[in-house]
Amino acid sequence: MAETSDFKAQPPEGIDATGASSEGASLYQLIREDIIEGRLAANERLVVTDLARRHGTSTNPVREALQLLRGEGFVTFVPNRGARVRPIDQDFVRDIYEIGVLIEPALTRWFVNMATAEDIAELERIQGLIEENDFADTFRHSELDTAFHTVMYQKHYNRHAAELWWKHREVLRAVSRRFNFTLARRAAILSEHRELIAHVKAGNANEAADLIARHVEGSGRHILEHMRARNAARAG
Repeated sequence: MAETSDFKAQPPEGIDATGASSEGASLYQLIREDIIEGRLAANERLVVTDLARRHGTSTNPVREALQLLRGEGFVTFVPNRGARVRPIDQDFVRDIYEIGVLIEPALTRWFVNMATAEDIAELERIQGLIEENDFADTFRHSELDTAFHTVMYQKHYNRHAAELWWKHREVLRAVSRRFNFTLARRAAILSEHRELIAHVKAGNANEAADLIARHVEGSGRHILEHMRARNAARAG
């Protein structure tokens, strides 16, 4: 089995993963991780000079990072009050995955009508690796799963739609790292991927689009269920 690092998911061609300088991109990752893990609390004010001091950098990369986080919804900017951490709550996750439910069927329908034998072979290759891993390494699964869907969306002519998909998927991937897959969700992912490949082979564009909508919604609801259970445990 290849190393996990061999499967680092990459954004669709022509889409910069961050759009920032290397230092700004690095800070973006660090600050986003602090928000997701709760080290930066919901509604906490984000002071540029304080963050620069904490991370041993100048203020410009911090500003870049905060703008990227604003674009993903992790940070809000309030006039005369500056940047604050947006609560990573159920509403946030619901909004993100519902946008995916709207966008991905259109991207999938186009892909089915344009898919080549090479595209299908690549889907089958990646799916084989997903099944070989069988969720043993959750990071590896996440990277492979993202690569699987990227095959379908990377050639789409609407780069804005592809970029929006990528950014929202990265948000959900980051949030979902807190939780384990249930056995039911594992089974659904594997069977839905295989069914999707079958629809692509058969040229069933509408059926594939309907399936991907259910697939995305299932992933979003899975995260929400974990969040509800965690919140209930904390309240109890």
